[in-house]
Amino acid sequence: MVLKKRILVTSALPYANGPIHLGHLAGAYLPADIFVRFHRLKGSDVIYICGSDEHGVPIMLRARAEGVSPQDVVDRYHELNKKSFARFGMSFDYYGRTSSPVHHQTSQDFFRVLAEKEVFVLKSEKQLYDPEAKMFLADRFVIGTCPSCGFENAYGDQCEKCGKSLSPAELINPRSAITNAKPELKETTHWYLPLARFQKTLEEWIAKHDDWKANVLGQIKSWFTEGLSDRAVTRDLPWGVPVPQDVAKKYGVDATGKVLYVWFDAPIGYISATKEWAVQKGNPELWKTYWQDEETRLVHFIGKDNIVFHCLIFPAMLMAHGDFVLPDNVPANEFLNLEGNKLSTSRNYAVWLEDYLQKFEPDSLRYVLASILPENRDADFSWKDFQARHNNELADIFGNFVNRTLSFAHRYFEGKVPPLHQLDDLDKELLSRLEEAPERLGELIDSFQFKAYVREFMDLARFANKYFNDKEPWSTRKTDKAACATTINLCLQTVSVLSVLSEPLLPFTARKIWKILNMGQEHQWDEINKNRLPEGHLLNNPEILFKKIEDEVIEAEIKKLQAALENNAQMVPEEKIDYQTFQKVKLRVAQILEAEAIPKSKKLLKLQVDLGDEKRQIVAGIAEHYRPEALIGKKVIVVANLQPAKLFGVESNGMLLAASADGKLSLITVMDDDLPAGSTVS
Repeated sequence: MVLKKRILVTSALPYANGPIHLGHLAGAYLPADIFVRFHRLKGSDVIYICGSDEHGVPIMLRARAEGVSPQDVVDRYHELNKKSFARFGMSFDYYGRTSSPVHHQTSQDFFRVLAEKEVFVLKSEKQLYDPEAKMFLADRFVIGTCPSCGFENAYGDQCEKCGKSLSPAELINPRSAITNAKPELKETTHWYLPLARFQKTLEEWIAKHDDWKANVLGQIKSWFTEGLSDRAVTRDLPWGVPVPQDVAKKYGVDATGKVLYVWFDAPIGYISATKEWAVQKGNPELWKTYWQDEETRLVHFIGKDNIVFHCLIFPAMLMAHGDFVLPDNVPANEFLNLEGNKLSTSRNYAVWLEDYLQKFEPDSLRYVLASILPENRDADFSWKDFQARHNNELADIFGNFVNRTLSFAHRYFEGKVPPLHQLDDLDKELLSRLEEAPERLGELIDSFQFKAYVREFMDLARFANKYFNDKEPWSTRKTDKAACATTINLCLQTVSVLSVLSEPLLPFTARKIWKILNMGQEHQWDEINKNRLPEGHLLNNPEILFKKIEDEVIEAEIKKLQAALENNAQMVPEEKIDYQTFQKVKLRVAQILEAEAIPKSKKLLKLQVDLGDEKRQIVAGIAEHYRPEALIGKKVIVVANLQPAKLFGVESNGMLLAASADGKLSLITVMDDDLPAGSTVS
């Protein structure tokens, strides 16, 4: 890796339509904070930028549900999340918001530059429109019957009952979620970013970053394989950054009611927030040093659902603009599950940060989450594991070593650092480990291997405990006072080193230890082993760093989550049907003869299938999971007696059976080649 003069770190802007939960922290925030705190200790020129993403449909949905304005919603959650982050120890240099005037101006200027360079493509197409509300309807503002399971209140982007991804045009009997009116198709014009033009440049750029995480590169390459397509950068909504009227006028388009698509304006929020930070620092032009100088190492911390935006779309935007540095790395994490189940904010199946902070210490959560970060695959948080790691590692290993060392020094050495005498082999081994630790742990943090950093830090604390036990100072204080003094001196030096090594992970605990050691509050990573506590240095009284968490406290948290699961099960009861009703469903084996994409639909494929005695056309929402050519010849199971339906204007005479989980879909296929098309499934 080429060393650069400065580091600019961002975390994905959280939506200001709800509170922060553990999944957010494990994905984009805690890893970034560990990284930034480490680099501050290294003396790096580093700034950490984040803020609230305050535009888009989720904000409007929350506002509509509560009967308030979108501004009321974002004001509330911006302040709540900002305070929760601070209590958790997030050390942002600036926490902005995308509803600010500076952000609106910055986003419009960015759009204006791309328009002047004729980057955009203008397209007119028909979209669903609410004639009563007099507005175009975003996906989530359209409700109708799910073509997959028949649920009558499916949204235009997903069915909440069966989980199937949808588009508004796929819904049967669609209606507006705002007025309940039947939507009309009405022509509208929007600006598109032609990503296909940038694919070769993006591929060449990504090829230079083969050190990126495998999960990130894998997702990027899958997008390249499919081929990048045009992506709308504007939409018709009453809430967002307005499309600049001067640009719209040049294109001959009425920009009334048009805003920048949230995916376009949100990452620009990193730039606008840095501008606001620079003003706060008293140097309004300082932001350019971090965004426009090639000596900047730009690192985006995100969750895997943001990979395409930060690795392809935002870089394409930056390339098109021409005045900004590109990301040096995008260490995206996978998802965090909860007690073996998928975390769901809509169903209140989550551990909310603000709720957690009412009962537990922030450093305990920082430690446990960092220990299980979903760095390369999905991870699972459980309260029992939280309790075990807190009690067995933080309390019994790290906390115990610090407390027993300080207590011994106060009891037998008048609360002062005793003198150092002759060293034996075990003393030298401890010092060797302390000397090696800063470089080793620093390398792990800088290469985004946070779980390994936590593991090796605790291993060092574990060795220190073993050292204390093996040296038996309770015995040598009677038989060899010089050896006892040396043991406690080295243990105190170890506490000092561990405290600085732990600061990126356990900032509140580190500062407690610094106060107990009476060693000041400013420290440098590379000077950890040089700044030893001098002989005779006065120590403050020790305190318990980590109190044990009792079983009943954890059981209460587990019961809360179990209650949420039970409530969700009651809210969406499984509908029972009798045997006679099931007998009406005719399932047959069909062989796929032809498959092709349906124009303007990302999710639908048009299939021609052989049912033995007839051939049929079926439209299936599987384009995101199967390539058309890969389906030819497959024998699948279809519902053969379903009423015909039109999807995207194409008639469908049947339905394919498929299974889905965690966003993945797999067709139910027949493996027996001897079973002919048309066979009945019973």
